[in-house]
Amino acid sequence: MEYIQIVFLWSAYCALHSYLISTSFTTFLARSLKKSYAFYRAFYVLFSLALLILLIKYTGQFDSAIIITDGPALNIARKVLVAGSLGMFFWAFFFNYDSLSFFGIRQILNMGKPTNPSGDLKRDGLLGLMRHPMYLALIVYLWCQTYTLMDIVVNTVLSVYVIIGTILEEKKLVLEFGDTYVKYQQEVPMLVPFTKARSNS
Repeated sequence: MEYIQIVFLWSAYCALHSYLISTSFTTFLARSLKKSYAFYRAFYVLFSLALLILLIKYTGQFDSAIIITDGPALNIARKVLVAGSLGMFFWAFFFNYDSLSFFGIRQILNMGKPTNPSGDLKRDGLLGLMRHPMYLALIVYLWCQTYTLMDIVVNTVLSVYVIIGTILEEKKLVLEFGDTYVKYQQEVPMLVPFTKARSNS
């Protein structure tokens, strides 16, 4: 019964997390809050982080059977993959993306100033190998932290959410960058590097 409850809670968190940053909701807030909307991204990050911490603590209180144990080879493989995924995540975060915008700091600093909503499409560094390196790194990291049945349940929900979220983000990026992003989709894989990207009509 607790597994059903955990699936529901994590799914609800993912749905709320996605809705609060959806185009329809943020457009409504921008019109309603006007200049004060500049603070929304920072609020969104802090609110999401607080809920995430609470949910992790709540999930951790349930006992769950250990179903995967580390032998020497698996332990080494885990450590290598964890180090690689963390390295990829933070490299992309700090060098390929605008970390100040992610936390909402740049929006606050530029409050009241005219902005360019689209800017240039970045394709350098890891973004030249895959379109969403941080999401790939997150999925790899999650499954390297899988030991119990509860881990499998939570990581499955989060992995499905990451994939669905990636697809939804792709649609937003096509609207933002148009044919430039469609060409990027055709030339660079979405998540797995060195694989043929999906053709887009």
